[in-house]
Amino acid sequence: MPHPDPSTRPEAALAAPGAPFAVVRGEDGGLLYADGPRTLREFVEATWSFGDQPFLVAATGTYSYREFFTAASALARRFVEVYGLRPGDRAVVAMRNHPEWQIAFWAAQLAGLVAVPLNAWWTQDEFAYALDDCSPRVLLVDGERLPRVDAWRRRAGVPVVVFHGEGTPGAGVERYEDFETPDPFAAPPGVEVRAEDDATIIYTSGTTGRPKGAVATQLAQAGAAHNPRFHAAASALARGVMPGQGPAPVALMTFPCFHVAAFTTLYSTMAAGGALVLMRKWDADEALALIERHRVTHFSGVPTTALQLLDAAERAGAELETLTHLNTGGAAAPPDLVARLTARYGQRIEPRNGYGLTETCGGVLANYGAGYRENPQSVGRPTPATEVRIAGPDGHELPEGQVGELWLRGQALARGYWNNPGATAAAFHEGWFMTGDLASVRDGRVSIVDRLKDMVIRGGENVYCVEVEAVLHGHPDVADAAVLGVPHPVLGEEVAAVVQLRAGSTVTADELRAHVGKALAAFKVPAHVLVRDEPVPRNPTGKILKRELRGPVQDQVSREQVSQDQVSRERAPREQASQEGSFRSA
Repeated sequence: MPHPDPSTRPEAALAAPGAPFAVVRGEDGGLLYADGPRTLREFVEATWSFGDQPFLVAATGTYSYREFFTAASALARRFVEVYGLRPGDRAVVAMRNHPEWQIAFWAAQLAGLVAVPLNAWWTQDEFAYALDDCSPRVLLVDGERLPRVDAWRRRAGVPVVVFHGEGTPGAGVERYEDFETPDPFAAPPGVEVRAEDDATIIYTSGTTGRPKGAVATQLAQAGAAHNPRFHAAASALARGVMPGQGPAPVALMTFPCFHVAAFTTLYSTMAAGGALVLMRKWDADEALALIERHRVTHFSGVPTTALQLLDAAERAGAELETLTHLNTGGAAAPPDLVARLTARYGQRIEPRNGYGLTETCGGVLANYGAGYRENPQSVGRPTPATEVRIAGPDGHELPEGQVGELWLRGQALARGYWNNPGATAAAFHEGWFMTGDLASVRDGRVSIVDRLKDMVIRGGENVYCVEVEAVLHGHPDVADAAVLGVPHPVLGEEVAAVVQLRAGSTVTADELRAHVGKALAAFKVPAHVLVRDEPVPRNPTGKILKRELRGPVQDQVSREQVSQDQVSRERAPREQASQEGSFRSA
């Protein structure tokens, strides 16, 4: 059966020759936007026109676009004129979601530095690993992070700018609050920033080992800034609305600023002159209050926070009257999320999810609106500057509908891993990035099936953990779920599940297995179910930390095995006596 021609879709006009999102082929064969910014400096300089519109909103204060740009320019000049930093030098940014995080990051871009956002939740040892790896020339940290990097900066002799710090700073440490008031008429430093220069090093989440620093050029990050603008425009067209019309968005940012999912929200908000409402830490009830207080139109967060927001709104009877978009990313969204949203709010709040990685500088696929409601298992279609391949074991493209590894190519792709040529060669091939995710494509829509390393192979049958997790999420008593494989002497692996129940639930493991058995084949039903009240462990961006679950699951499997052996030992004498009796009677 022939598939619809992609050129007939409404959004195709956005990528037509001469249109805002038209593309051309780059030297490596990948697609590039024909128009749009080529560097992040060019991108941020364009926001100056938004003037006194609010940009960064937090409990500690608000910055307009003019105040933000003035502050970032002043800090960039200090990098160059006082610290003697030059283009290509690394600048680490490590703090929670303060407005000054954005000032520090964009100051680095205005000075031509390579910004290195680090995970604010890391320990001292984790910070030391990354700092040794990227060798920064300046540290931009908040008062909470300073003790965790202080030993390293003393050893390395690297200057520190501390934001929201208390007390008297020591040698080599300056308080941002002590700097002179920025001159609103002073320009950024006069340095050349080229498209081919490195813009960022962003470390992977490290769920399977040591984090790797994905290096993105200015051109790649500029492409990443253009990608969400395309999806926003395509979403508007799908609703019958002219792109770019209406008030500027007000986005509630719950992602930590250091994560690429935050960059997708940041870029789309900045491009439209919108406001970014920052949360110090996630709290669903506080999120409800912020949405009402600031008349938030766009929610952005991992699926877990979105579900918690819907729970909080239901408890409070909140109608979320100002909310027009609910966007999720950073982790797989359970299919029932969009169903819950639609059942409660109808078509008024547009759902959106997507797919992106550290190596793609944020979201490159998106699913939204009616298309998302009709295909909740999908992560959507790619941007014009992103190509998709579903590859078999030999790298050749598989036919539509078949499951293989998802490969991506396009402008927003990282160029490799910092100081790690082996990992770069293993993941990047002829312009393509091999994601390690299993996926399929139908009618241009991509569905993520599982991680290659997470797939359970039970007796030769493939079990996709995401599929089983989605069914468990569909049970009304399940708050969260994680599925993984455990060793089995005959089958190779068996399916196991860790399930967090909602408060007051009394559902049993057998009932949960029966629930899965109604929807999936018997070999996919978890042989072991660990029911618990505490949350499933996740990293700051919502990805399940399965390495932390393997120990408890294996302990339960061992206990079940001991119990089964005990039953077998107790049953054996009775069966033997029964057999002997029957022999005698015979």
